[in-house]
Amino acid sequence: MSHLLMQTADRARVAIGPRVIVLGRQGAGKGTQCARLARHLGVPHISSGDLFRAAIAAGTPLGNQARRYVDGGALVPDDLVLDLVASHLSDARTTGYLLDGFPRTLAQGQAFFEVLGQGAADVAIELDVPADAVLQRLLARRVCGGCGSTTASTNGEEEVTCRSCGDAARRRDDDTPEAITRRLSLYDEESGPLLIWLADRALLVTVDGRGSPDEVFARIAAEVDARLAAVERPRGPTT
Repeated sequence: MSHLLMQTADRARVAIGPRVIVLGRQGAGKGTQCARLARHLGVPHISSGDLFRAAIAAGTPLGNQARRYVDGGALVPDDLVLDLVASHLSDARTTGYLLDGFPRTLAQGQAFFEVLGQGAADVAIELDVPADAVLQRLLARRVCGGCGSTTASTNGEEEVTCRSCGDAARRRDDDTPEAITRRLSLYDEESGPLLIWLADRALLVTVDGRGSPDEVFARIAAEVDARLAAVERPRGPTT
């Protein structure tokens, strides 16, 4: 069990803001939709992937531990993932939060809910896009070397102009068909049991992730708003 998560538990129990989990395959558009949904709800957007990249780049103790696994091509252990997320949850105890890509596994989900209780999440959204569709999206993905934004290559070019800053955006080294297929298979293997577990707890809502960003967001927002409207929460924080 993550010791940082346990330290966060008492503070998290007084949260009065929405608590939302968003899951989905790589390439399903989670990053775009999560950022937009977080603004809609007025809560922090906590992305486990972004947290790890920032921690590794900054050379923090958690980042240095994670780097050993990432550089070796191994999965980061559940306890380390829990610690990293927990370190960013304490500040969100009254505002609520949107968790992007966390929990990733059944073990992470069970540990998270064991410590924080049923109130750890009001709803979990699965952004569903078929594997063959996200494969094509990821093959077209080009990442800007300047600002880190993602731009799609419409004609298969290896380098395109970033739509955000105008710098060059290129294909990631690990965005080969073989590597992408392995990552998608790993997601299905890891997250399948978690999705079933969340569904059994009546928390999971599956949303079709196909269509324009506006169409997809309208579906997500409608589902989340309806679920949150039925949730009773504390009137204010305790001290």
